[in-house]
Amino acid sequence: MPVTPERDQALARQGRLVAIVIAVAFLLWLAGNWLGGQLGLPAKYAFLFDFAALGAFVWAFIVALRIWRERRD
Repeated sequence: MPVTPERDQALARQGRLVAIVIAVAFLLWLAGNWLGGQLGLPAKYAFLFDFAALGAFVWAFIVALRIWRERRD
């Protein structure tokens, strides 16, 4: 695929989205665990926050890998 300004902009947009997803997932994970501790919620809710954050991080890793491979080509 040829290098074009549009392609670079699209990849940059995807990179920003990955960064936003990572930051928001981390903040929500922290807030969820803190709130769960404050409210005395059962541990299963902590695992729910953990798995949701893990899903977001896996998605971000896959998209970042795809961006890296596209830039490499």
